Amino acid sequence: MSNGHLVFDAVGKTYRVKKSSVSAVVDFSLDIAAGELHVIVGPSGCGKSTLLGAVAGFTDITSGRIELDGQTLSAPASQADIGPDRVVVFQDSTLFPWQTAAENVAYGLVAQGRLGRSEAAAAARDRLRSVGLEHIAERYPGELSSGMQRRVEILRALVMEPAVLLLDEPFRGMDAISRSAMHDALLQTYDNASATVLFITHDIEEAVYLGSRVTVMTTRPGSVKTTIGVPLDRPRDRGIVTTGEFRQLVAEVSDAVRDEARVAFETGEREMAR
Repeated sequence: MSNGHLVFDAVGKTYRVKKSSVSAVVDFSLDIAAGELHVIVGPSGCGKSTLLGAVAGFTDITSGRIELDGQTLSAPASQADIGPDRVVVFQDSTLFPWQTAAENVAYGLVAQGRLGRSEAAAAARDRLRSVGLEHIAERYPGELSSGMQRRVEILRALVMEPAVLLLDEPFRGMDAISRSAMHDALLQTYDNASATVLFITHDIEEAVYLGSRVTVMTTRPGSVKTTIGVPLDRPRDRGIVTTGEFRQLVAEVSDAVRDEARVAFETGEREMAR
């Protein structure tokens, strides 16, 4: 069974735009350990979501390879299949509005034939109970806050026991209070799961608070600028955000991102002047 060791080996992605080509990612190499919560940050358009999409099987790559547990997942001549070992949670809600929270969590188990309806329902309720959400089992998405909906989506992904959970800015647009609650909810589920998590965000404090390591990407074409370890104890406690160690890590990541944002801005200015 997959355990989630994810490797990007000199990955590149070039898009054809009319009669020209645009390099989105070039020579991206990164080794993510099984069970790691790895966060990628970088300027807009640097290729973060492109990489996540390649792991998920939504897009191909034009050079290099992506491996999962020693097996080639994606290469130029072989796009990754969309499989149950990798589950994506997007920015926008994908819950079925006509199903209760418990039915949404159970859906994949039934759809993929892993469990019968009654067994899947029991598994869904156990998952909800494990994070203190048994009281919303019979509620519909329209009766839940956006933060609660997002927690149900993450549980729906984790109940499938994927090797890799892919999160593409899942908390974008939330207010600060909801976002903080979602950070702790994600960490609670992560600490009780065995999945590797690849998390994409623009929020630097979010990256440091959640991540085991944070990779900063260069401006387009995106590659690895630096990877910064986050040696903060788990389970994470909200009190760490006021510590000197946390603030120093945020400053280190901020400096790396700021340099690339400046390059992106200057490049954009030059292109506008043409």
